[in-house]
Amino acid sequence: MRQPYGRDIASTVVYPHPVWFARHGYNVVIQDVRGRGDSEGEFYPFRYERHDGAETIRWLRSRPESNGKFGMYGFSYQGATQLLAAAEQPEGLLCIAPAMTACDLYHGWFYHHGALRLSSAMGWGLQMLRSDARRLGLHQAHEQLEAAWANLRLQPHFAPYAKLPALQSSSLPTYVQDWFEHTEPGKFWSALDVSTSLAQINVPALHVLGWYDTYLQGSYDGFLALARHAATPFARQNQYLLAGPWQHIPWGSRIGDANLGPDAAMDTDALLLRWFNHWLKDSNEFATEPRIRHFALGDIQPLASRWFTTDVLTSTESITLYLSSDGRANSSKGDGTLIIEPPSDMQPADYFVYDPEVPVFAPGGNTALSGPFDQSVMEQGNNLLVFTSAPLLDPVHVFGSVELTLYCATSASNADVTGKLVRLTPDNRAEFITMGIVRSSYLFRNSTYAPDRVNKWTFTLEPTSCIFAAGDQVRLEIAGSAFPLYDRNPSSDIAPSLADPWTWQRCTHTLQHGLHYPSHLRLPLVPPQS
Repeated sequence: MRQPYGRDIASTVVYPHPVWFARHGYNVVIQDVRGRGDSEGEFYPFRYERHDGAETIRWLRSRPESNGKFGMYGFSYQGATQLLAAAEQPEGLLCIAPAMTACDLYHGWFYHHGALRLSSAMGWGLQMLRSDARRLGLHQAHEQLEAAWANLRLQPHFAPYAKLPALQSSSLPTYVQDWFEHTEPGKFWSALDVSTSLAQINVPALHVLGWYDTYLQGSYDGFLALARHAATPFARQNQYLLAGPWQHIPWGSRIGDANLGPDAAMDTDALLLRWFNHWLKDSNEFATEPRIRHFALGDIQPLASRWFTTDVLTSTESITLYLSSDGRANSSKGDGTLIIEPPSDMQPADYFVYDPEVPVFAPGGNTALSGPFDQSVMEQGNNLLVFTSAPLLDPVHVFGSVELTLYCATSASNADVTGKLVRLTPDNRAEFITMGIVRSSYLFRNSTYAPDRVNKWTFTLEPTSCIFAAGDQVRLEIAGSAFPLYDRNPSSDIAPSLADPWTWQRCTHTLQHGLHYPSHLRLPLVPPQS
């Protein structure tokens, strides 16, 4: 494991102590990456991990303890260090196990359809810079960073966020500001990740994701990308996915006050040990394992297990629900519905106002905490639209990336649209399942976009596996923000990182649906179990 947090920790927040692996016959190496812990050099996230990871494995092959066979493990940054090292094809690296990470840093880690994942980028950036300040002996900068860290949940509320006082020391590394400035995919990001070198990765990988993890999209897309584009048929056929109901830390059966049941507390340590035994000890323990094992959110009884398996990467089956209303879909008290047949009549548009000074909050409220939070209180506001299906007659198991198509006009030169999938239970709990956001400057960057003109907005929500039981209702929320999970759009051409209350503008969204504007939600259905 190569990591930036101090090698004695060894990611024991989610993994067993290295001694546990040693007791099962493995030599375990935990290494501080360049510029962290006891390693020399300058730390710039991701920049040196490809070279340094491969060099480490080459050096370890010369050690007397080595039999020449290596595996790598770790989550988050420690997942990225595996992918980057694997792209160098160091001799002896036979398998990796990247968890909760991304092959594509722009799309899967920092930005989602053009919107910055603000709370996670700022939180992780402050965490990293605190260590940099101590290492560089920057006492004043360190005091500011510690003060910001002590009130971490408030930091994304500072505007403009690029001017956050704790980030302003000229002696600090620039990587956080670099993340804020590079708002489009391109060479800056691809130089740091494996998005353009997937065909150089030639090892099996066990990918682990959490349905409520910060890097859910990155993990899911990374698995699919390597299953399709890894260097050899052998590598492509040996990409595996474990998708659990977890947040970033910890992995278990509870998130906040939510109890996800005993099935959620899978023994991931034992699974990881079997993975390494298979590839490094030739035990053949993974020979009958399905390509995908996923936990279904929702609540349907009885189920022998909430875990489902399949060897099919993506489903070809889906259900399409069309948006319909009489023009007053605002809030859960409105008249927005989801219907199975496309509307055959002209319908009045729905309107809502996005105000960056009073944004619609993300699931988890103004702290953007992860989990299946009840959205009922938030849905009472008229600054979002709510569309709800009739109670389901039969269970529906959604699996994969939900797609949303909206015919929408906005009054601003730059605007965001968010879609949130919610499971409404018979007792009126509006349980958050997944969401997505798209920024007009990203979606329409290769086409003509103008205020007050209807455009077709098609984008995906983050993937999920969720069973809507008979009696449940499918609900869709539409808004103009999900702050502070994502940064606020200033409704202008000012860079979001430099916008503040003096430059923020309000934006009116006009959502069309009906005969000529079939706005709809496409729900992919679970493929067959293996």
